[in-house]
Amino acid sequence: MKGVMIQGTASDVGKSLIVTALCRLLANEGYAVAPFKSQNMSNNSYVTMEGKEIGRAQGAQAEAARTEASVWMNPILLKPRSDQHAEVIQFGTSYRTLSGKDYRESYYEMGIESIERALDHLQQNYDVVVMEGAGSPVEVNLKDRELVNMKVAEMADVPVILVADIDRGGVFASIVGTLELLDAHERKRVKGIIINKFRGDPALFEDGITWLEERTGLPMIGVLPYVEHHVEGEDSLSLTDRFTQKKGALEIVVIQLPFVSNYSDMEPFNDEDVTVRWVQRSDEVGDPDAVIIPGTKSTIRDLDWLKDRGFNDVLQSYIARGGSVIGICGGYQMLTETLIDPYGADTGESGKTVKGMGLIPAQTSFHKEKTTVRASGSLHSATNLAMPIEGYEIHLGETRFAHTSKPFLQIEDRPEGYYGEDGRVIGTYLHHLFHNDEWRTAWLNRLRTRKGLPQQEQINRANMKEKTYDHLANQLKPHLNWELMKSIMFQRECQ
Repeated sequence: MKGVMIQGTASDVGKSLIVTALCRLLANEGYAVAPFKSQNMSNNSYVTMEGKEIGRAQGAQAEAARTEASVWMNPILLKPRSDQHAEVIQFGTSYRTLSGKDYRESYYEMGIESIERALDHLQQNYDVVVMEGAGSPVEVNLKDRELVNMKVAEMADVPVILVADIDRGGVFASIVGTLELLDAHERKRVKGIIINKFRGDPALFEDGITWLEERTGLPMIGVLPYVEHHVEGEDSLSLTDRFTQKKGALEIVVIQLPFVSNYSDMEPFNDEDVTVRWVQRSDEVGDPDAVIIPGTKSTIRDLDWLKDRGFNDVLQSYIARGGSVIGICGGYQMLTETLIDPYGADTGESGKTVKGMGLIPAQTSFHKEKTTVRASGSLHSATNLAMPIEGYEIHLGETRFAHTSKPFLQIEDRPEGYYGEDGRVIGTYLHHLFHNDEWRTAWLNRLRTRKGLPQQEQINRANMKEKTYDHLANQLKPHLNWELMKSIMFQRECQ
Protein backbone atom coordinates (compact mmCIF):
# COMPACT_ATOMS: atom_id res chain seq x y z
CA MET A 1 0.00 0.00 0.00
CA LYS A 2 1.24 3.51 -0.81
CA GLY A 3 0.89 5.71 2.21
CA VAL A 4 2.21 6.68 5.60
CA MET A 5 1.17 6.41 9.24
CA ILE A 6 1.46 9.43 11.50
CA GLN A 7 2.16 8.25 15.04
CA GLY A 8 2.75 10.40 18.11
CA THR A 9 4.79 10.33 21.25
CA ALA A 10 1.55 11.00 23.18
CA SER A 11 -2.08 12.00 22.78
CA ASP A 12 -2.90 15.49 21.49
CA VAL A 13 0.48 16.07 19.84
CA GLY A 14 -1.27 17.08 16.59
CA LYS A 15 -1.58 13.81 14.67
CA SER A 16 -5.10 14.52 13.45
CA LEU A 17 -4.23 18.01 12.25
CA ILE A 18 -1.13 16.82 10.39
CA VAL A 19 -3.11 14.04 8.68
CA THR A 20 -5.71 16.63 7.67
CA ALA A 21 -3.02 18.88 6.17
CA LEU A 22 -1.36 15.98 4.32
CA CYS A 23 -4.73 14.93 2.87
CA ARG A 24 -5.32 18.42 1.48
CA LEU A 25 -1.74 18.76 0.14
CA LEU A 26 -2.04 15.44 -1.72
CA ALA A 27 -5.54 16.25 -2.99
CA ASN A 28 -4.23 19.58 -4.29
CA GLU A 29 -1.67 17.65 -6.34
CA GLY A 30 -4.38 15.49 -7.89
CA TYR A 31 -3.99 12.30 -5.88
CA ALA A 32 -6.98 10.22 -4.81
CA VAL A 33 -6.20 10.20 -1.09
CA ALA A 34 -8.03 8.67 1.86
CA PRO A 35 -7.54 9.19 5.60
CA PHE A 36 -7.56 6.14 7.85
CA LYS A 37 -7.67 5.43 11.56
CA SER A 38 -8.26 1.80 12.38
CA GLN A 39 -9.54 2.33 15.91
CA ASN A 40 -10.72 5.67 17.21
CA MET A 41 -11.82 6.42 20.76
CA SER A 42 -13.99 9.50 20.73
CA ASN A 43 -17.52 10.63 21.48
CA ASN A 44 -17.14 13.29 18.81
CA SER A 45 -18.54 11.37 15.85
CA TYR A 46 -19.52 11.95 12.23
CA VAL A 47 -22.45 10.50 10.26
CA THR A 48 -21.70 9.36 6.72
CA MET A 49 -24.06 9.68 3.77
CA GLU A 50 -25.26 6.13 4.50
CA GLY A 51 -26.17 7.05 8.08
CA LYS A 52 -23.15 5.26 9.56
CA GLU A 53 -21.05 6.53 12.45
CA ILE A 54 -17.29 7.18 12.30
CA GLY A 55 -14.84 9.39 14.17
CA ARG A 56 -15.34 13.12 13.62
CA ALA A 57 -11.67 13.60 12.76
CA GLN A 58 -11.86 11.12 9.87
CA GLY A 59 -14.94 12.93 8.54
CA ALA A 60 -13.03 16.22 8.52
CA GLN A 61 -9.96 14.57 6.98
CA ALA A 62 -12.11 13.15 4.19
CA GLU A 63 -13.41 16.65 3.51
CA ALA A 64 -9.83 17.88 3.34
CA ALA A 65 -9.05 15.04 0.92
CA ARG A 66 -12.04 16.06 -1.21
CA THR A 67 -13.58 12.61 -0.94
CA GLU A 68 -16.73 11.23 0.63
CA ALA A 69 -16.26 9.99 4.18
CA SER A 70 -16.96 6.27 4.67
CA VAL A 71 -16.78 3.55 7.29
CA TRP A 72 -13.69 2.16 5.54
CA MET A 73 -11.76 5.16 6.88
CA ASN A 74 -12.55 4.29 10.51
CA PRO A 75 -13.75 0.68 10.83
CA ILE A 76 -13.71 0.69 14.66
CA LEU A 77 -15.01 3.55 16.80
CA LEU A 78 -15.05 3.27 20.58
CA LYS A 79 -17.46 5.59 22.38
CA PRO A 80 -16.84 5.69 26.15
CA ARG A 81 -19.97 5.19 28.24
CA SER A 82 -18.30 4.99 31.65
CA ASP A 83 -14.81 4.80 33.08
CA GLN A 84 -14.75 1.06 32.35
CA HIS A 85 -17.00 0.50 29.34
CA ALA A 86 -17.28 1.72 25.75
CA GLU A 87 -19.70 1.13 22.93
CA VAL A 88 -17.98 -0.59 20.01
CA ILE A 89 -19.04 0.83 16.64
CA GLN A 90 -17.97 -1.54 13.86
CA PHE A 91 -18.20 -0.31 10.28
CA GLY A 92 -20.51 2.45 11.43
CA THR A 93 -23.00 0.29 13.35
CA SER A 94 -23.23 -0.44 17.07
CA TYR A 95 -21.80 -3.89 17.85
CA ARG A 96 -21.70 -4.23 21.65
CA THR A 97 -20.76 -2.35 24.80
CA LEU A 98 -17.63 -3.93 26.28
CA SER A 99 -15.27 -3.38 29.18
CA GLY A 100 -11.65 -2.69 28.36
CA LYS A 101 -10.72 -6.20 29.45
CA ASP A 102 -13.47 -7.87 27.38
CA TYR A 103 -12.52 -5.76 24.38
CA ARG A 104 -8.90 -6.91 24.52
CA GLU A 105 -9.77 -10.55 25.18
CA SER A 106 -12.81 -11.15 22.97
CA TYR A 107 -12.72 -8.55 20.20
CA TYR A 108 -9.10 -8.54 19.05
CA GLU A 109 -9.38 -11.12 16.24
CA MET A 110 -12.61 -9.56 14.96
CA GLY A 111 -10.91 -6.17 15.05
CA ILE A 112 -7.96 -7.45 13.00
CA GLU A 113 -10.35 -8.86 10.41
CA SER A 114 -12.25 -5.56 10.20
CA ILE A 115 -9.04 -3.58 9.72
CA GLU A 116 -7.85 -5.95 7.00
CA ARG A 117 -11.12 -5.52 5.11
CA ALA A 118 -10.92 -1.75 5.37
CA LEU A 119 -7.31 -1.58 4.23
CA ASP A 120 -8.06 -3.81 1.25
CA HIS A 121 -10.96 -1.56 0.22
CA LEU A 122 -8.90 1.62 0.48
CA GLN A 123 -5.97 0.14 -1.41
CA GLN A 124 -8.25 -0.75 -4.31
CA ASN A 125 -9.95 2.65 -4.46
CA TYR A 126 -7.28 5.27 -3.62
CA ASP A 127 -3.79 6.21 -4.78
CA VAL A 128 -2.49 6.83 -1.28
CA VAL A 129 -3.69 6.43 2.31
CA VAL A 130 -2.68 8.76 5.14
CA MET A 131 -3.07 6.84 8.37
CA GLU A 132 -3.29 8.07 11.94
CA GLY A 133 -2.18 6.26 15.05
CA ALA A 134 -3.52 6.83 18.56
CA GLY A 135 -1.85 7.95 21.76
CA SER A 136 1.64 6.44 21.93
CA PRO A 137 2.86 3.32 20.08
CA VAL A 138 4.83 2.19 23.13
CA GLU A 139 2.20 1.64 25.81
CA VAL A 140 4.02 -1.51 26.92
CA ASN A 141 1.06 -2.93 28.84
CA LEU A 142 -1.14 -2.81 25.73
CA LYS A 143 1.23 -3.45 22.83
CA ASP A 144 0.64 -7.19 22.54
CA ARG A 145 -2.99 -6.71 21.40
CA GLU A 146 -3.11 -3.17 20.05
CA LEU A 147 -5.20 -2.36 16.99
CA VAL A 148 -4.13 1.14 16.04
CA ASN A 149 -0.37 1.77 15.90
CA MET A 150 2.54 -0.44 14.81
CA LYS A 151 0.43 -3.56 14.30
CA VAL A 152 -1.69 -1.70 11.75
CA ALA A 153 1.35 -0.10 10.07
CA GLU A 154 2.71 -3.62 9.62
CA MET A 155 -0.60 -4.87 8.21
CA ALA A 156 -0.63 -2.06 5.66
CA ASP A 157 3.16 -2.22 5.21
CA VAL A 158 3.52 1.56 5.34
CA PRO A 159 6.30 3.71 6.81
CA VAL A 160 5.80 5.64 10.04
CA ILE A 161 6.52 9.28 10.85
CA LEU A 162 6.83 10.07 14.55
CA VAL A 163 5.33 13.37 15.78
CA ALA A 164 6.23 15.10 19.04
CA ASP A 165 4.73 18.22 20.63
CA ILE A 166 7.45 20.66 21.66
CA ASP A 167 4.90 22.98 23.29
CA ARG A 168 4.39 20.61 26.24
CA GLY A 169 8.13 20.28 26.96
CA GLY A 170 10.41 17.24 27.10
CA VAL A 171 10.50 16.80 23.34
CA PHE A 172 13.96 15.17 23.19
CA ALA A 173 13.13 12.61 25.86
CA SER A 174 9.73 11.85 24.33
CA ILE A 175 11.24 11.12 20.90
CA VAL A 176 14.25 9.14 22.06
CA GLY A 177 12.25 7.33 24.71
CA THR A 178 9.57 6.30 22.22
CA LEU A 179 12.13 4.98 19.75
CA GLU A 180 14.00 3.09 22.48
CA LEU A 181 10.81 1.32 23.58
CA LEU A 182 9.95 0.11 20.08
CA ASP A 183 10.92 -3.41 19.09
CA ALA A 184 13.74 -3.58 16.54
CA HIS A 185 11.47 -4.41 13.59
CA GLU A 186 9.09 -1.58 14.60
CA ARG A 187 11.97 0.87 14.93
CA LYS A 188 13.05 0.11 11.33
CA ARG A 189 9.61 1.17 10.10
CA VAL A 190 10.02 4.73 11.45
CA LYS A 191 11.38 6.88 8.60
CA GLY A 192 11.33 10.40 10.00
CA ILE A 193 10.44 12.85 12.76
CA ILE A 194 8.14 15.86 12.90
CA ILE A 195 8.32 18.44 15.67
CA ASN A 196 4.93 20.10 16.10
CA LYS A 197 3.60 23.28 17.77
CA PHE A 198 6.91 25.17 17.65
CA ARG A 199 6.80 28.78 18.82
CA GLY A 200 9.51 31.38 18.27
CA ASP A 201 12.57 31.52 16.02
CA PRO A 202 13.29 28.17 14.28
CA ALA A 203 16.97 29.14 14.03
CA LEU A 204 17.23 28.65 17.77
CA PHE A 205 16.30 24.99 17.31
CA GLU A 206 18.87 24.11 14.65
CA ASP A 207 21.21 22.51 17.21
CA GLY A 208 18.26 20.49 18.48
CA ILE A 209 17.53 19.19 14.98
CA THR A 210 21.17 18.22 14.50
CA TRP A 211 21.26 16.40 17.84
CA LEU A 212 18.04 14.49 17.12
CA GLU A 213 19.13 13.44 13.64
CA GLU A 214 22.52 12.27 14.91
CA ARG A 215 21.07 10.54 17.97
CA THR A 216 18.25 8.74 16.15
CA GLY A 217 19.64 8.38 12.63
CA LEU A 218 16.31 9.71 11.30
CA PRO A 219 15.71 12.78 9.15
CA MET A 220 13.74 15.74 10.43
CA ILE A 221 10.71 15.92 8.11
CA GLY A 222 9.61 19.25 9.53
CA VAL A 223 9.45 21.63 12.45
CA LEU A 224 5.85 22.82 12.27
CA PRO A 225 4.73 26.09 13.84
CA TYR A 226 1.97 26.41 16.40
CA VAL A 227 -1.00 27.35 14.23
CA GLU A 228 -4.37 28.81 15.07
CA HIS A 229 -7.00 26.86 13.17
CA HIS A 230 -10.69 26.04 13.03
CA VAL A 231 -10.36 22.44 11.89
CA GLU A 232 -12.73 20.33 13.97
CA GLY A 233 -11.00 18.62 16.87
CA GLU A 234 -11.15 15.12 18.26
CA ASP A 235 -9.34 14.76 21.57
CA SER A 236 -11.17 15.94 24.69
CA LEU A 237 -7.70 16.90 25.97
CA SER A 238 -7.85 19.90 23.63
CA LEU A 239 -11.54 20.71 24.14
CA THR A 240 -11.23 23.69 26.45
CA ASP A 241 -8.28 25.20 24.55
CA ARG A 242 -10.32 25.32 21.36
CA PHE A 243 -12.80 27.75 22.90
CA THR A 244 -10.57 30.07 24.93
CA GLN A 245 -8.68 31.81 22.17
CA LYS A 246 -10.68 35.03 22.18
CA LYS A 247 -13.23 37.11 24.07
CA GLY A 248 -16.47 38.20 22.47
CA ALA A 249 -19.35 40.56 23.17
CA LEU A 250 -21.69 37.60 23.78
CA GLU A 251 -21.00 34.91 26.35
CA ILE A 252 -22.28 31.36 25.98
CA VAL A 253 -21.79 28.82 28.76
CA VAL A 254 -21.54 25.15 27.77
CA ILE A 255 -21.80 22.55 30.52
CA GLN A 256 -18.83 20.22 30.26
CA LEU A 257 -20.46 16.88 30.96
CA PRO A 258 -18.21 13.94 31.96
CA PHE A 259 -19.27 12.01 28.85
CA VAL A 260 -19.80 14.95 26.51
CA SER A 261 -20.19 13.99 22.86
CA ASN A 262 -20.11 15.84 19.56
CA TYR A 263 -18.72 19.05 21.01
CA SER A 264 -18.03 20.10 17.40
CA ASP A 265 -21.62 21.41 17.64
CA MET A 266 -20.11 24.50 19.33
CA GLU A 267 -17.21 25.15 16.98
CA PRO A 268 -19.04 27.64 14.70
CA PHE A 269 -18.99 30.07 17.63
CA ASN A 270 -15.23 30.36 17.12
CA ASP A 271 -16.00 32.39 14.00
CA GLU A 272 -18.40 34.72 15.79
CA ASP A 273 -18.04 37.54 18.30
CA VAL A 274 -18.74 35.03 21.06
CA THR A 275 -16.96 33.84 24.18
CA VAL A 276 -17.59 30.12 24.80
CA ARG A 277 -17.01 29.19 28.42
CA TRP A 278 -17.05 25.52 29.45
CA VAL A 279 -18.07 24.94 33.07
CA GLN A 280 -18.08 21.94 35.39
CA ARG A 281 -19.51 23.60 38.52
CA SER A 282 -22.91 25.23 38.92
CA ASP A 283 -21.39 28.26 40.65
CA GLU A 284 -19.44 28.97 37.45
CA VAL A 285 -22.59 29.53 35.34
CA GLY A 286 -23.19 33.17 36.30
CA ASP A 287 -25.41 35.23 33.99
CA PRO A 288 -24.34 34.43 30.43
CA ASP A 289 -26.36 35.25 27.34
CA ALA A 290 -27.18 31.57 26.85
CA VAL A 291 -26.48 28.13 28.32
CA ILE A 292 -26.06 25.01 26.19
CA ILE A 293 -26.29 21.44 27.47
CA PRO A 294 -24.51 19.39 24.80
CA GLY A 295 -24.83 15.78 23.76
CA THR A 296 -23.59 12.93 25.92
CA LYS A 297 -22.83 9.25 25.51
CA SER A 298 -24.40 8.51 28.93
CA THR A 299 -27.49 10.66 29.46
CA ILE A 300 -28.76 9.48 32.83
CA ARG A 301 -25.29 9.20 34.35
CA ASP A 302 -24.52 12.78 33.27
CA LEU A 303 -27.97 13.94 34.43
CA ASP A 304 -27.17 12.56 37.90
CA TRP A 305 -23.88 14.43 37.74
CA LEU A 306 -25.73 17.69 36.94
CA LYS A 307 -28.16 17.22 39.80
CA ASP A 308 -25.43 16.35 42.29
CA ARG A 309 -23.65 19.60 41.44
CA GLY A 310 -26.71 21.82 41.74
CA PHE A 311 -27.14 22.66 38.06
CA ASN A 312 -30.88 21.96 38.17
CA ASP A 313 -31.67 24.75 40.62
CA VAL A 314 -29.22 27.14 38.96
CA LEU A 315 -30.77 26.66 35.51
CA GLN A 316 -34.33 26.94 36.85
CA SER A 317 -33.39 30.29 38.41
CA TYR A 318 -31.54 31.37 35.29
CA ILE A 319 -34.60 30.70 33.09
CA ALA A 320 -36.85 32.56 35.55
CA ARG A 321 -34.56 35.59 35.16
CA GLY A 322 -35.02 35.53 31.40
CA GLY A 323 -32.09 33.34 30.39
CA SER A 324 -31.87 31.11 27.30
CA VAL A 325 -31.14 27.37 27.42
CA ILE A 326 -30.64 24.96 24.53
CA GLY A 327 -30.32 21.20 25.02
CA ILE A 328 -28.87 19.16 22.16
CA CYS A 329 -29.47 15.41 21.94
CA GLY A 330 -28.65 14.09 25.44
CA GLY A 331 -28.92 17.64 26.73
CA TYR A 332 -32.44 17.79 25.26
CA GLN A 333 -33.33 14.52 27.00
CA MET A 334 -32.12 15.85 30.35
CA LEU A 335 -34.41 18.89 30.07
CA THR A 336 -37.54 16.69 29.88
CA GLU A 337 -39.66 15.69 32.88
CA THR A 338 -39.00 11.94 32.99
CA LEU A 339 -36.42 9.60 31.48
CA ILE A 340 -37.19 5.88 31.20
CA ASP A 341 -34.65 3.18 30.32
CA PRO A 342 -36.80 0.05 29.84
CA TYR A 343 -34.08 -2.09 28.23
CA GLY A 344 -31.03 -0.71 30.01
CA ALA A 345 -29.84 0.82 26.75
CA ASP A 346 -28.52 3.98 28.43
CA THR A 347 -27.64 2.78 31.93
CA GLY A 348 -27.29 -0.98 31.64
CA GLU A 349 -30.07 -1.25 34.24
CA SER A 350 -33.41 -2.36 32.76
CA GLY A 351 -36.49 -0.46 33.87
CA LYS A 352 -34.65 2.46 35.43
CA THR A 353 -36.72 5.67 35.63
CA VAL A 354 -35.39 9.06 36.73
CA LYS A 355 -36.74 12.56 37.05
CA GLY A 356 -35.46 15.03 34.48
CA MET A 357 -34.83 18.74 34.88
CA GLY A 358 -38.46 19.51 34.00
CA LEU A 359 -37.88 22.46 31.67
CA ILE A 360 -39.52 20.66 28.73
CA PRO A 361 -42.97 19.03 29.22
CA ALA A 362 -42.14 15.66 27.71
CA GLN A 363 -41.00 12.12 28.50
CA THR A 364 -37.90 10.44 27.06
CA SER A 365 -37.66 6.67 26.57
CA PHE A 366 -34.47 4.88 25.52
CA HIS A 367 -34.67 2.25 22.76
CA LYS A 368 -32.52 -0.76 21.99
CA GLU A 369 -31.61 0.50 18.53
CA LYS A 370 -29.71 3.70 17.84
CA THR A 371 -30.85 6.30 15.32
CA THR A 372 -27.99 7.54 13.10
CA VAL A 373 -29.11 9.62 10.16
CA ARG A 374 -28.39 12.79 8.28
CA ALA A 375 -31.41 15.04 8.49
CA SER A 376 -32.70 18.12 6.72
CA GLY A 377 -35.80 20.27 6.91
CA SER A 378 -36.67 23.70 8.21
CA LEU A 379 -37.67 25.54 11.34
CA HIS A 380 -41.20 24.56 12.30
CA SER A 381 -43.97 27.04 11.50
CA ALA A 382 -44.71 27.23 15.26
CA THR A 383 -41.48 29.20 15.70
CA ASN A 384 -42.68 31.89 13.27
CA LEU A 385 -39.27 31.64 11.62
CA ALA A 386 -38.71 30.37 8.09
CA MET A 387 -35.29 29.00 7.24
CA PRO A 388 -33.76 25.68 6.14
CA ILE A 389 -31.95 23.43 8.61
CA GLU A 390 -29.68 20.42 8.18
CA GLY A 391 -27.52 18.27 10.42
CA TYR A 392 -27.47 14.73 11.74
CA GLU A 393 -28.97 12.66 14.54
CA ILE A 394 -27.21 10.09 16.75
CA HIS A 395 -29.39 8.96 19.66
CA LEU A 396 -30.99 6.00 21.42
CA GLY A 397 -33.94 7.83 22.90
CA GLU A 398 -37.28 9.15 21.72
CA THR A 399 -38.96 12.16 23.31
CA ARG A 400 -42.74 12.39 23.36
CA PHE A 401 -45.11 15.12 24.51
CA ALA A 402 -48.30 14.37 26.42
CA HIS A 403 -49.94 17.57 25.20
CA THR A 404 -49.67 19.78 22.15
CA SER A 405 -46.32 21.52 22.10
CA LYS A 406 -44.46 23.94 19.91
CA PRO A 407 -42.00 21.91 17.85
CA PHE A 408 -38.69 23.46 16.96
CA LEU A 409 -38.04 21.81 13.59
CA GLN A 410 -39.87 20.15 10.75
CA ILE A 411 -37.65 17.29 9.55
CA GLU A 412 -39.18 16.03 6.32
CA ASP A 413 -42.67 14.84 7.42
CA ARG A 414 -42.18 14.91 11.18
CA PRO A 415 -42.06 17.66 13.81
CA GLU A 416 -38.94 17.57 15.97
CA GLY A 417 -37.76 19.13 19.20
CA TYR A 418 -39.23 21.80 21.43
CA TYR A 419 -39.45 25.60 21.16
CA GLY A 420 -40.71 27.18 24.36
CA GLU A 421 -40.68 30.49 26.22
CA ASP A 422 -40.53 32.35 22.89
CA GLY A 423 -37.34 30.50 21.99
CA ARG A 424 -35.64 30.82 25.38
CA VAL A 425 -35.96 27.06 25.98
CA ILE A 426 -35.07 24.87 22.99
CA GLY A 427 -34.49 21.13 22.76
CA THR A 428 -33.49 19.14 19.69
CA TYR A 429 -31.87 15.88 18.63
CA LEU A 430 -30.19 17.63 15.69
CA HIS A 431 -26.41 17.85 15.91
CA HIS A 432 -24.62 20.64 14.02
CA LEU A 433 -27.56 22.95 14.58
CA PHE A 434 -25.24 25.95 14.82
CA HIS A 435 -23.43 24.99 11.63
CA ASN A 436 -26.52 26.36 9.84
CA ASP A 437 -25.39 29.90 9.10
CA GLU A 438 -28.82 31.52 8.78
CA TRP A 439 -30.16 29.99 12.01
CA ARG A 440 -26.99 30.67 13.99
CA THR A 441 -27.00 34.31 12.90
CA ALA A 442 -30.69 34.77 13.73
CA TRP A 443 -30.30 33.18 17.18
CA LEU A 444 -27.17 35.16 18.04
CA ASN A 445 -28.76 38.39 16.79
CA ARG A 446 -31.69 37.79 19.11
CA LEU A 447 -29.23 37.52 22.00
CA ARG A 448 -27.43 40.64 20.79
CA THR A 449 -30.67 42.63 20.64
CA ARG A 450 -31.61 41.53 24.15
CA LYS A 451 -28.20 42.76 25.33
CA GLY A 452 -28.43 46.07 23.47
CA LEU A 453 -25.73 45.12 20.96
CA PRO A 454 -25.89 45.80 17.20
CA GLN A 455 -26.83 42.89 14.98
CA GLN A 456 -24.14 41.19 12.89
CA GLU A 457 -24.06 40.06 9.28
CA GLN A 458 -24.21 36.35 8.46
CA ILE A 459 -20.90 34.51 8.26
CA ASN A 460 -20.78 31.85 5.55
CA ARG A 461 -18.97 28.92 7.19
CA ALA A 462 -19.55 26.58 4.25
CA ASN A 463 -17.20 28.70 2.15
CA MET A 464 -14.85 29.17 5.09
CA LYS A 465 -14.38 25.43 5.57
CA GLU A 466 -12.67 24.92 2.22
CA LYS A 467 -10.50 27.96 2.86
CA THR A 468 -9.63 26.56 6.29
CA TYR A 469 -8.26 23.32 4.82
CA ASP A 470 -6.26 25.19 2.19
CA HIS A 471 -4.98 27.66 4.77
CA LEU A 472 -3.85 24.84 7.04
CA ALA A 473 -2.02 23.09 4.21
CA ASN A 474 -0.40 26.34 3.08
CA GLN A 475 0.71 27.15 6.63
CA LEU A 476 2.43 23.82 7.17
CA LYS A 477 3.87 22.99 3.74
CA PRO A 478 6.76 25.54 3.89
CA HIS A 479 7.91 23.92 7.13
CA LEU A 480 7.85 20.37 5.73
CA ASN A 481 10.44 18.65 3.57
CA TRP A 482 7.58 17.90 1.23
CA GLU A 483 9.57 16.04 -1.41
CA LEU A 484 11.12 13.79 1.22
CA MET A 485 7.70 13.16 2.72
CA LYS A 486 6.31 12.15 -0.67
CA SER A 487 9.27 9.86 -1.37
CA ILE A 488 8.59 8.13 1.94
CA MET A 489 4.86 7.80 1.25
CA PHE A 490 5.26 6.43 -2.26
CA GLN A 491 8.12 3.96 -1.71
CA ARG A 492 7.16 0.44 -2.60
CA GLU A 493 8.45 -1.23 0.54
CA CYS A 494 9.64 -0.27 3.97
CA GLN A 495 13.30 -1.20 4.29
